[in-house]
Amino acid sequence: MLNFTTHRDAIQPYLAALNDVLAAVPHRDVEAAVELLLATYREDRTIYIAGNGGSAATASHFANDLAKATIVPGQRRFRVIALTDNVPLLTAWANDSSYADAFAEQMQPLIRPGDLFIAISGSGNSENILRAADVARANGAIVVGFTGFDGGKLVARCDRTVLVPCVVMAQVEDAHLIIQHAVCSYLREVIAHDASDVSTAAADG
Repeated sequence: MLNFTTHRDAIQPYLAALNDVLAAVPHRDVEAAVELLLATYREDRTIYIAGNGGSAATASHFANDLAKATIVPGQRRFRVIALTDNVPLLTAWANDSSYADAFAEQMQPLIRPGDLFIAISGSGNSENILRAADVARANGAIVVGFTGFDGGKLVARCDRTVLVPCVVMAQVEDAHLIIQHAVCSYLREVIAHDASDVSTAAADG
């Protein structure tokens, strides 16, 4: 029998635990991921994102925010594609080849050296994400992983990993979404700052 006085009593422990999880995420790993995203942007290369299960929604959300929430008027925008969002092609590969190839086969003809693949897997062991990471690396792209638990097999396939040190899948997924919001917010600030510096230099010149 549940023994809560109010719904708030039931929900608060989860929120408190999530707060602790976020506090434990290594900031240096998030900062490293930001640097790679900025480098990809400044070189006008393309970012691909994929995730499995709940992480598929995070991948779509991340792509949406990189594409729109980072916009600074007059400045170039991020080139970003969520491999989760072409449902006809995703299901075609899943049916005709295998579900494990659904992202890898989509990305194979698109990704180029210097591009960036963001691989999101709460467990770090989603086979479709691992195969996509392999394709990215084979084509000379950079791989940034968002994972949890002990990082799983994904860690070895990444140039940088943002690992949420938690064994509760729901909280790992929550943290990934919050981190991407923070990252996109900061990226917009950097782009705006860079644009301001250029304008100031032009005015001084």
